[in-house]
Amino acid sequence: MLIGITVATVVAVFMTLVFAPVRRSLLSRPAMGAFRRIMPRMSATEQAAIESGNVWWDAELFSGRPDWKRLLATPAPRLTDDEQAFLDVETERLCDLSSDWDSTSVWQDLPPDAWTYAREKGFLGMIIPEAYGGLGFSAYAHSQVIQKLSTRCSAAAVSVMVPNSLGPAELLLHYGTEEQKSYYLPRLARGDEIPCFALTNPFAGSDAASITDTGVVCKAMWEGRETLGFRITWRKRYITLAPIATVIGLAFRAVDPDGLLGEGEEPGITCVLIPREHPGVRIGRRHWPLNAVFQNGPIEGDDVFVPMEMVIGGRKQVGNGWRMLMECLAAGRAISLPSSNVGMSKLAVGMVGAYVAIRRQFNQPIGAFEGVQEALARMAGHLYATDAVRRLAATALDQGEKPSVVSAIAKYHVTERARIIVNDGMDVIGGKGVCMGPSNFLARAYQQIPIAITVEGANIMTRTLIIYGQGAIRCHPYVLPLMRTAEAQDLKAFDRNLFGYVGFVLGTMARAVGFSLTGGALISAPGDAAPELRRYYKQAVRLSTLLALASDISMATVGGALKRKGALTGRLGDILSQLFILSSTLKRFEDEGRPAEDLPFVHWAAQDALNRAATAWRELLTNHPSRGAALFLKLAGTPFGLKAPTPGDACAAEVAGLIQRHGPARDRLVAGSWSASLEVDPIAAVLVAFDLYPQVEAVEARLKPAIKGGRLSRAPQDLTQLDAWASEAQAQGLIDAEEKALIARYAEVATQAIQVDDFPQDFGLAEGLARREAALAGKGRKAA
Repeated sequence: MLIGITVATVVAVFMTLVFAPVRRSLLSRPAMGAFRRIMPRMSATEQAAIESGNVWWDAELFSGRPDWKRLLATPAPRLTDDEQAFLDVETERLCDLSSDWDSTSVWQDLPPDAWTYAREKGFLGMIIPEAYGGLGFSAYAHSQVIQKLSTRCSAAAVSVMVPNSLGPAELLLHYGTEEQKSYYLPRLARGDEIPCFALTNPFAGSDAASITDTGVVCKAMWEGRETLGFRITWRKRYITLAPIATVIGLAFRAVDPDGLLGEGEEPGITCVLIPREHPGVRIGRRHWPLNAVFQNGPIEGDDVFVPMEMVIGGRKQVGNGWRMLMECLAAGRAISLPSSNVGMSKLAVGMVGAYVAIRRQFNQPIGAFEGVQEALARMAGHLYATDAVRRLAATALDQGEKPSVVSAIAKYHVTERARIIVNDGMDVIGGKGVCMGPSNFLARAYQQIPIAITVEGANIMTRTLIIYGQGAIRCHPYVLPLMRTAEAQDLKAFDRNLFGYVGFVLGTMARAVGFSLTGGALISAPGDAAPELRRYYKQAVRLSTLLALASDISMATVGGALKRKGALTGRLGDILSQLFILSSTLKRFEDEGRPAEDLPFVHWAAQDALNRAATAWRELLTNHPSRGAALFLKLAGTPFGLKAPTPGDACAAEVAGLIQRHGPARDRLVAGSWSASLEVDPIAAVLVAFDLYPQVEAVEARLKPAIKGGRLSRAPQDLTQLDAWASEAQAQGLIDAEEKALIARYAEVATQAIQVDDFPQDFGLAEGLARREAALAGKGRKAA
């Protein structure tokens, strides 16, 4: 009888699962009701953000089974001959015309000659197709230009980057009417128009979708005829290029109380393009973001009538502004800040690496000290990884992808690591870094790094809301389909996705258990990957599986409240992000032909990413809001813990050594930087001395027997005495005249390199004194 009951039970379960009508009635219908109750509610703007762009390698990492062949088959980034020539000639020239010191201390802006050159040579129209007079550059070329400018002058980089990022040109290209494109794009490409885009509102910063700027649909007289349009009142701030912009992109919330459009009372966020001289526009004042002098300021208007023809894309695009912005941001966020911050990092690593090689204390270069090497290794290792992320993100765009999650990862992690790099650089160069002046190559970057952390989605929000919030829904193979079918109450489709989801979870669980019990022995690395790095591919697969399992268990136990659990989503996002950073690092090594000299960089960056991911996993288990879920994840995924390699002292010493000496590894690491020369800027003294140092070092090494034998004194630490020492060596026939001249030249430029600037006591005070006198005079008038 027991056997009969068992058989009947098995048959009943089998019939329930196999026969769709029975399964849908008994299982899927109640499951759909439960899912509708727990799934997060999304506003129209949230839905637009979720659906903007597409998924790419991020979805592979989220699947738990990344297809490495797909990644490794992605073409390496390449420049066309025209793009390379522009980088080598025009971009180099614009770097020569601008510097952080001149822009911040003399002009309070990009120097006039640099502005003129940028406009004439098409820098403001790099993304505009050649058919409209633009350069038509690839995403990678655009990224390379911004990166190079950022190794020289932040004002130059930002002034060029903004017109080519989220703004009028990008929006017009994708959504503008033919009339709008034909009029504005050639003018933008020539630099006849300077664009800005106004989104941020004092009461809607990170929550930009909730902007309070409002435009009421109405009819008014315009150019002698009654015209349909909007009366808009707005307050915008933090708008880059606003003080000098000639054409303004403006986002506002459209309302139609009288039903003139026939599309409801609140059509939604809308984007218009307004000329600067348009009646009612108030513009021209500027903000002062941390002593950065790129133009940035507020824009305001009260009850300004804007005709419907100024809507980007015309009347049919009224209410579609948020979707337009989110789709364009998926591209712009992957280029602008990642490129500028990699450039800033290359400036720091290239200059600091050279400086520590020539700066001596205790009779040896300061780069020989292990404490300094730790900082140098972090700088170089993070740069290798962030440049890899930048390259891969740009490559994705050039392949036609619009990966919104990848762009958020790139923005957040590149800017955060740039902050580490610049901070470490300042620690290493010490007093050289804290005294302002034309010889200081790092202080302005140090001052301005928080700007990148703040803009285009503040980093805290990007980490806790965007990376995982969008990733969990977009990248998961079943979550978004389940949400859509549940919302539509499509039982048939919901049933199909539900049981696909169940199979996905069970498969992930089985792999996680198998990997944990075998220590990852069951994981295979791609056969065509570099043998020295295959263990990293295997560890990435295991972490990808853990991420997939943790995501599903967290969504099941926390439900719709997950999007409010920023600490939890931040840690899940950290795992996803570190996997992408690791993938980028491995892909870069393959793209560059597996140069053996770069392996220390690769090992450091890969181990750092794995260690950070493992730390996020441990913190997730410790702090998960569901203790049952945490226990299950530990037992199923990491019952024996999760060990990850950490870059050791030996690896750090290798990495630090590579950036302190000339060679292909250092050259590749800082490739794309401005070619500094003493004729243009005194900061080049560091690099000139660095170029000469190996030859001087070789002479010193040859003279060691003479020093040990007492024939010659040790080379002095005081560089001003080095020439006299070389004369002594020449007098004894130990070096020839050419070597004497070499040492004298080195002593001259190395002395210049380590000096800091000083100024008269009243330097830079004239304007401040004038303001003080005016203030005192005003007080006197008030007292009278």
